[in-house]
Amino acid sequence: MKIKNLIMVFMALGMILSPVSAADWTVFHGNLQHTGFAEEPSDFSASTWYLQIGGVKSSPAIFNKVAYIGSIDGKLYAINLETGSVIWSYKTSGAIISSPAVLNGTVFVGSMDGYLYAIETDTGDLKWKFKTGNSIESSPAVTNDTVYVGSDDCRLYAVDIDNGSKEWEFYTGDAVKSSPAPVNGTVYVASSNGKIYAINENGEELWSYTTGDAVQSSPAFWNDTVYVGSDDGTLYALSAGDGSIVWRQSLGNRIRSSPAVDDEENSVFIGSDDGNITSLDTRTGKLKWSIRTGAAVRSTPAIFDSKIAVGSDDGTLYILNKYSGKEE
Repeated sequence: MKIKNLIMVFMALGMILSPVSAADWTVFHGNLQHTGFAEEPSDFSASTWYLQIGGVKSSPAIFNKVAYIGSIDGKLYAINLETGSVIWSYKTSGAIISSPAVLNGTVFVGSMDGYLYAIETDTGDLKWKFKTGNSIESSPAVTNDTVYVGSDDCRLYAVDIDNGSKEWEFYTGDAVKSSPAPVNGTVYVASSNGKIYAINENGEELWSYTTGDAVQSSPAFWNDTVYVGSDDGTLYALSAGDGSIVWRQSLGNRIRSSPAVDDEENSVFIGSDDGNITSLDTRTGKLKWSIRTGAAVRSTPAIFDSKIAVGSDDGTLYILNKYSGKEE
């Protein structure tokens, strides 16, 4: 169905993020490990404000009380979190579904026009852009030297953070919509060919694991284990060292949500297309609890203190007690 003039109300952002995000939340899912765990509260006073921008599928990156978020209208917005005012916007030639990352005064984001952009946080001016062979839905992960991002051209790219030159590319056989997790010299990423890959800093494959269907979920890393969901309806826990299976748990329906890991309580939280939000034991995959929403859950949970926050396609943001799953 063609949708015209899609407008999303970017509503009460300060109030929503304040309980669940750290003062800074600079990459997709909060850190390079993609655990979604915030150890400290935000340091700004929440207020209610409304801002109309194009439809939003991107998640915001937050740094120094500014939210950077992409829109289907093709713009990257820098928004003052205290007032809701737009500081600047940068227009690309395609919709922005990729979630931005911020490091050292630069915000990095992919666009459906096939470019990875590096934009100055202070001015909104373009620093450089890197062309891939197709649309970018993957969210970039940034280290001190390198930006890692997947493309629908079936490749994972490593790009120099300073000048946007290509360091290497890795061919996966199908579109890479998953967001890479670079940890301890290894990059973990999934592909729509159904595989999860571990790739070293030179772009060489260390191992791969094949699931039963496409993988668009982004891997989370914790305690030498990689957690990732698949369209085959299974959440996988794999050994980070060799890709061997630690455990797997069927959730009964496609998993497009990315897992969040609570390193304090040995819990992994995940959404699925049957509308459930589920908590499993990180060590065994044993079910702790599951609650049903009114539609598919494809967003990624965020964890703070005793709560998790996650959105559902039923139009509701759920704040749940992480121990019991009860609505807060």
